Amino acid sequence: MRFLLFVFLFVFFQGWSQNGNITGKVTFENAESAFGASVLISGTQNFVIVDNDGQFEIKGLAYGNYVLEISSIEAKTKTVNVLLNSSSQQINVIIEKNSPKALKEVVIQKTSVKKEIINKGFAVNVIETQEAAKRNLQTNDLLDRSVGVRIRQNGGLGSSVDYNLNGMSGNSVRIFIDGIPISTYGSSFNLNSIPPALIERIEVYKGVIPAHLADDALGGAINVILKKGAKNMLNASASYGSFNTFQSNLSATYRGESGFTVKGSGFYNYSDNDYEVWGKFVYNILPNGRYEYVRAKRFNDAYRSYGARVEAGFTDVKWADTFLIGYNGSQDYNQIQHGQFMTKPYKGRFTESEANVLTLNYNKKDFLIKGLDFNLTGAYSKREQVVNDTVKWNYNWNGEKAIGLYGGPILSPLGAQQGAPTINHIQRNILSVRGGFNYNLDRNNKIIFSTMFNTVDREDYDELKSELERTFQETRDLQKMVSSLAYELQAFDSRLRTSVFGKFYEQKIEKRDPTIVTENGQSKVTETVFSNTTTTFGYGMAVSYAVQPKIMLLTSAEKAVRMPSENEVFGSPGENIIANPTIKPEISNNLNVGLRFGPYMINEHKISFAPSGFLRDTKDKIVRTTSSRLNDAIQTLPFENLGKAQSIGFEASVDYVYKDKLFVSFNMSKFNSLFKMQYDNNGGQLDNYNKQIPNEPYFTINANAQYNFKNLIQENSQMNVYYNCGYVDPFYTLWLELESYRTPAQFVQDLGLSYAFPNKQFVVSFDAKNILDKQIYDNYAVQKPGRAFYIKLNYTINNL
Repeated sequence: MRFLLFVFLFVFFQGWSQNGNITGKVTFENAESAFGASVLISGTQNFVIVDNDGQFEIKGLAYGNYVLEISSIEAKTKTVNVLLNSSSQQINVIIEKNSPKALKEVVIQKTSVKKEIINKGFAVNVIETQEAAKRNLQTNDLLDRSVGVRIRQNGGLGSSVDYNLNGMSGNSVRIFIDGIPISTYGSSFNLNSIPPALIERIEVYKGVIPAHLADDALGGAINVILKKGAKNMLNASASYGSFNTFQSNLSATYRGESGFTVKGSGFYNYSDNDYEVWGKFVYNILPNGRYEYVRAKRFNDAYRSYGARVEAGFTDVKWADTFLIGYNGSQDYNQIQHGQFMTKPYKGRFTESEANVLTLNYNKKDFLIKGLDFNLTGAYSKREQVVNDTVKWNYNWNGEKAIGLYGGPILSPLGAQQGAPTINHIQRNILSVRGGFNYNLDRNNKIIFSTMFNTVDREDYDELKSELERTFQETRDLQKMVSSLAYELQAFDSRLRTSVFGKFYEQKIEKRDPTIVTENGQSKVTETVFSNTTTTFGYGMAVSYAVQPKIMLLTSAEKAVRMPSENEVFGSPGENIIANPTIKPEISNNLNVGLRFGPYMINEHKISFAPSGFLRDTKDKIVRTTSSRLNDAIQTLPFENLGKAQSIGFEASVDYVYKDKLFVSFNMSKFNSLFKMQYDNNGGQLDNYNKQIPNEPYFTINANAQYNFKNLIQENSQMNVYYNCGYVDPFYTLWLELESYRTPAQFVQDLGLSYAFPNKQFVVSFDAKNILDKQIYDNYAVQKPGRAFYIKLNYTINNL
């Protein structure tokens, strides 16, 4: 608390620093916006790119005289002298277009945010969202098309999602929103709840995680960076499509001259998810025990979620680049169609969740002293989930009660769809705080410190337990802290970049359960307490070297650590997870080595290529138990330590552009993920030694193409046509390598079209997904939606 008080005192007493911003507009002689032009402060590396409306802003400059260099591929370079002696200086610049006989290629040596991230040597994908914001694409759709990333979703909209990065999956992959774990916000606010229109970019780190994202993300991290700009704007979109799926969102931003800023957004999602399922994993069990394979619609899979987010504070003022206090509220209702497998459909089992989250976001460049950047992000949430399961009959895929051998309906073995009847309330109080400093010793040397503290206080309460059992509630407490320290160096004119870092991990858990004991004929409740504290260290490095201007070598390595998550330790009834409080941390030695070629310009063609290889050598790998059979009556499974595992593979991506009209990309990832424990405790050979770990797709291919038609139907309009295809090689869902437990090869194709009207404010799009209606499978052979059609309307007003 003293540290936080110290921070806030300095935040509010920084008004003495004499800094200001240079803002303006750049246009061509015909008043057309000079979108894409760069504005550089002469003699520095400080530059910005002009946006769609010709606007630019350079922040945090000390008072004084500056020379701006404005350059564009389409125009001659122009210099402008500017005197900055107030908090904001506005200028307007007109630049002259090149003649048709001008040079075919103009090289501007500037580094975008995306390229700056990639150049640091980490195995990272940077996904930009401008095009996706116009279409009926979810954030998870964008991730699933990125090289080395596989989205594992147990069904349609609202179903649980796992992320696989080069063979590491589940909770080994951490998801962040601006550096805060997404679990803080609850299940009702997830990546599919955040429309791409609100996202600046998505950073996907594979295997090796940079120091500023201090966390136990052993397999990788997905960090969603929300838009920070304070431009006055309003955006609204709505889409409707197959399976009665409706999605909408609204967002707005206002910033006054004083720097006072308000941001607000809201969303609503609904789907019946009543898509058809069929094939070898979908059957009814007849009274005589025989299997009747059927083609049926899912009937207990509806999903609804809604929420709102508002932030208020100040941006781009003397004492803060950003200071925003916010509230995020969301709720959802999620019917559960089946357990881990599809063999037993449920009816009447559902969850309801809600979350109320308070947030704080503060960052400041040149904090206290020049070269010291400080950031602090915090979130406190109150989450509640109710798991409701009270229906006592078994059902078949026709939505009817299952009939037994003697003609009567079959009762569930334990009285409900998944087990014993329950109306279980799970309440969580969660605090997540991340803070850090970046200190630029000089242009080529930087020190980074970051720390993340997360605590979960959980109580479980079941309405259907006895009054005596309800006297004392089950409590679950988990605290985790991860701190990191890094040193970054640039040398040889920035051709060599290195980052060396160390991390410290600490996690404490405590589990208290009421237990009924009987003494002298009387029952009473006692508490069973389990507690544990784990600490360990990790370290790593990342190196990139520009062999030539268009050839770069990248390598990164880390001894990575992952502590078991709350759900893995304490269980989660809504996700069919059994508790395992004795589960151990997972430790992995991760290595990435890659090359990046290009982009090469050949006349009007541009091409780039990036191959890489990776190794994951893991001890005590945490996985979902996979020893159950598909026809188990009770399909709840715990997480366990598998032992030693090893994943070796490679990935590659190719990007091609023609005349800035045709965009084609292709990527593939292939690896083996093998169980490497050879002997049991008695020295006997283990049956699964050197086998592929089940339920993990290990060979995937993605390809997509986009073509732009300008001035179609109307002048200044633009139509984009999209095509996407993906392939997943067959994989076994269980250790038993039988054909009945193996998914077929999956080849899925999507088509899309968007039309932007001349004013660029209104965009209509149409998407056809899985156009050939192929069966798509994921975790434990759960089938995902077939052919589906969606239409989306998107409206944006800028510069309100």
